Amino acid sequence: MSREARREDLIAAALALFSTRAPEDVSVEDVVARADVSRPLFYRYFTSIRELHVAALRSVTDGLVERLARRREGSRAERLRAAVRGFAEVAGEYRAGYIALLSSGSVVATSETNAIVDEVRNRAVEAILTDLGLAEPSPMVLLTLRCWTAVVEGTLLTWLQEGGSGPEELAAWLADQLLAMLEVTARHDAS
Repeated sequence: MSREARREDLIAAALALFSTRAPEDVSVEDVVARADVSRPLFYRYFTSIRELHVAALRSVTDGLVERLARRREGSRAERLRAAVRGFAEVAGEYRAGYIALLSSGSVVATSETNAIVDEVRNRAVEAILTDLGLAEPSPMVLLTLRCWTAVVEGTLLTWLQEGGSGPEELAAWLADQLLAMLEVTARHDAS
């Protein structure tokens, strides 16, 4: 196995573990057992479990960013629903890790991981602006989009912890919220 493939294998093992347990509850021993490698081999690729946490988070957020950049067919509402559904799917796939990362007090949350999460938030705003065709949005539009991304994160955390609607219904509801928020913002910008 190539060096890069082995590294990706360790990240995949960690992500599989994070789907059932919070990252801070996953040890080097857990990862090496899941990947079926030795502890010394683990340390050839990562200096610590925290470094692996960051690499795993980066892997997930890269996937989110890539999904945000995909151009979809359909109306603006359909494209927005598809983007939110993608977030819900990734959050559901890595439930424990997503909850641990975005919940306050997580030992995984560091300035580096917070910067990675902020990057996804910023890319979400950029993707929506691109989809809207707004090269120079008003301050109110930017505020609206940033507030909505916080609503999406909070909603996904609550949904993962408490259950409720399915991802399709959740995505439609969140997309409709943004469209309504943008409509109100446009009225305020016009006055």
